Amino acid sequence: MRRRRALIATALVVVLIGVLVWWLLRPDAEPEKAADPAPTVPLVKVPAPTVRPVPGPCDDPARHAFPPEAITIDGIADAVAVIGVPRDSRGVTGVLPSSDKYDFAWDLGGIEPGSKHGNVLLNTHTWPDGTALGNKLLADLDEGDQLLVTGEDASLCYEVTERIEVLATEGYPPYYDEDGPPQIAIIVCSGTRTGPGQWTHRTMWFASPRR
Repeated sequence: MRRRRALIATALVVVLIGVLVWWLLRPDAEPEKAADPAPTVPLVKVPAPTVRPVPGPCDDPARHAFPPEAITIDGIADAVAVIGVPRDSRGVTGVLPSSDKYDFAWDLGGIEPGSKHGNVLLNTHTWPDGTALGNKLLADLDEGDQLLVTGEDASLCYEVTERIEVLATEGYPPYYDEDGPPQIAIIVCSGTRTGPGQWTHRTMWFASPRR
């Protein structure tokens, strides 16, 4: 009896194995599909941002005349104030009080920066102890140097084209030119100091606008 049961169990195992093999090898069986690959995302080339150069102070020069308010000269003056001073009763260009050693005086009512003709007349003090703006100009301002003149809503750059020194007793009429090419004209006392406010020479710089 036990042998019979064993034979029956063996037969059942053989049948099950056969059915399983048939199932796996049947003609209509489809092979297992591999998983679809993840979709490829196309690379989008992002253009580099456009870097716009920052305009400099000389890139947009004034197209009109304007009263000067400040002057910057690299290494010499940083936005130094320009103060309008009227001429005296004799028509002599005005100057600032001797105690003001840091600012420029401008010929109030005269030629303005941005004008088509004539000299913008400026002056500043020289001190015997060497501490005034005029002393700095004498020591460091030369041909080829740049000046930035600014007003309330305009600016204009100039380049020094000439530096001269003359005897105070002789003067220099071209400094007062009103009809020539547009220029900045700066004058300071120089040479030897002979007394309060008295010097043997005058040094002048002429600067043309940069366009």
